[in-house]
Amino acid sequence: MKLLILDGNSVINRAYFGVKPLTTRDGLYTNAIYGFLNILDRMEKDVQPDAVCVAFDLHGPTFRHKQYDGYKATRKGMPEELAMQLPYAKRVLNAMGVHTLECAGYEADDILGTLARLCDESEDTEGYILTGDRDALQLISDRVKVLLVKNSGIEIYDRARFLEEYNAEPDKLVDLKALMGDSSDNIPGVPG
Repeated sequence: MKLLILDGNSVINRAYFGVKPLTTRDGLYTNAIYGFLNILDRMEKDVQPDAVCVAFDLHGPTFRHKQYDGYKATRKGMPEELAMQLPYAKRVLNAMGVHTLECAGYEADDILGTLARLCDESEDTEGYILTGDRDALQLISDRVKVLLVKNSGIEIYDRARFLEEYNAEPDKLVDLKALMGDSSDNIPGVPG
């Protein structure tokens, strides 16, 4: 079985900034929904999955915010024109029969990690994670590939591609980020 897993917030954010503003007659912005659905359609054609699901963040603190007050403290909030589109995007996905997954206190990244682990534990499931977040590269395994959305298009990362680019196993990305820090999440890293 092939499972296509989308990082909903990441993909819809890229779609929002990648498609010129579109609105309904009533002024509802739709460019992110339009771009998101185009990306989903393309990925369904390319991957030909047996099932599709989309993981979304919920508004509110996660367990990481409770562990470290500065977590994502420097990140800008979601633009209002994008935020207004999220409920409609979820409704469209549900109408299409695409499962949406959310969990209070956790991020979509945690859901992606859980699904990747389940794919690893299954003898007959391949996982394809579509995201614009390089943090997901740590989830690569023999049964899981990451489809990384970049400005130049979508690049497929499997274990061999990751080893070629980083000269390390994918699960070592966590150690690398812990040492280097991650400015996008406001994680300082190790001094010196």
